[in-house]
Amino acid sequence: MRVDLFDFDLPPERIALRPARPRDAARMLVVEGEAPFADRHVRDLPDLLREGDVLVFNDTRVIPAQLEGLRGEARIGATLHKRIDLRRWQAFVRNAKRLKPGDRIAFPADVSALAEQRHEDGSWTLLFEGEEPVEVLLERAGRMPLPPYIAGKRETDEADASDYQTMFAREKGAVAAPTAALHFTPELVERLDAASIARETLTLHVGAGTFLPVKADDTQDHRMHAEWGRIDAETAERLNETRARGGRLIAVGTTSLRLLESAAGDDGVIRPFEGDTSIFITPGYRFKAIDGLMTNFHLPKSTLFMLVSALMGRERMQAVYARAIATDYRFYSYGDSSLLLP
Repeated sequence: MRVDLFDFDLPPERIALRPARPRDAARMLVVEGEAPFADRHVRDLPDLLREGDVLVFNDTRVIPAQLEGLRGEARIGATLHKRIDLRRWQAFVRNAKRLKPGDRIAFPADVSALAEQRHEDGSWTLLFEGEEPVEVLLERAGRMPLPPYIAGKRETDEADASDYQTMFAREKGAVAAPTAALHFTPELVERLDAASIARETLTLHVGAGTFLPVKADDTQDHRMHAEWGRIDAETAERLNETRARGGRLIAVGTTSLRLLESAAGDDGVIRPFEGDTSIFITPGYRFKAIDGLMTNFHLPKSTLFMLVSALMGRERMQAVYARAIATDYRFYSYGDSSLLLP
C-alpha cells in the first residue's frame, strides 16, 4: 500500500509536551464499531469495559538509553535501540559519519564504548568497555530517551524520569515507553479490580524505531526493527481461558498488541513466546489474539497509524484523527488516549 494513504496534517500545538495530571484525567476518544464517537476520560475505563474482560499490559521498563559523548573532538549522540549481548547494544547514532569501526567514544562518568560495526540501516553496534553491567553504566551516563518530537521542543528534566515510566514498569530494557499505559494510576486500577476487569502482563522491550515515520513510498518496502519479547506459559494459558469463556482481550498499547499477535497461531491460540518479533501490521491483516486496543494518537505515516487502520479501517481512522484534531485532543507519547473496539 502507498504510505501517503496514511498521512494527515497535525498542527504542532496538538503535540503534548507533558502528561495530564493526574494521569487518568487524560481524555479518551471511544471508537466502537460504526457507532458515533464518544468523548470520555481514561478514568471512565471501568464503565466502558465488561466484567470478565482482561487488559494486557507491557511491563517493560525504560532505561536511560540516550548518551552524549566525544570521539576525539567530534560530538557523538547515541540512542541505544536493542541489546545484542551482555556488553553490546545496537544504537542509532547522531553524527555517525564521524565514526569508523574501532573508534572509541567517551561518554560522561568514565563510561566508554567502541564503535564495532555499522549496519545496513545506519545504526551501529557499540561495545561497552569495562566489567560493570551496561545498565549500571547507563544509570551514570545516560538520560531518559524522550521521543524527538518532545526532546526537540524542550530539555529532558527530572520529572521525565517518572512521567515516562508506567506504573507497571518492571523488566529493564526498553528505550521507549509503552505509552498507552502511562495513563494508569493505582486509583484507576482499584476501580478496574472492583469492576472484575482483570490484568495480565507481558514484556516487549520497545525499540527506538517504533515511533518513527515510514520513509519508504510503499509499505512493502519498509523493514521493521526487531524487538525482544516474552509471554510465559502461565500467562498464555490464562489469556486463552479468558477468550474461551467469552471475555475480551484488550491490549493496552500497540506493543502489547504486536507481541500478542506474534505469539498467536492461525487458530487464535496464544502460545508461550520468547524471542524477537518484527511483525508489521497493515490493512488486510487478520487479527488473531485481541478484541480491542487502548492506544495514544500516533504520527502520520507511522507503522502505528497503519496498525490502528488495520484494526478499525483506514477511512474510519482518518475520521477518528480528524475529529481528535478538531476537538483539541493531545497527541503522541504524553498525549490523550483512544479506546478502539472493532
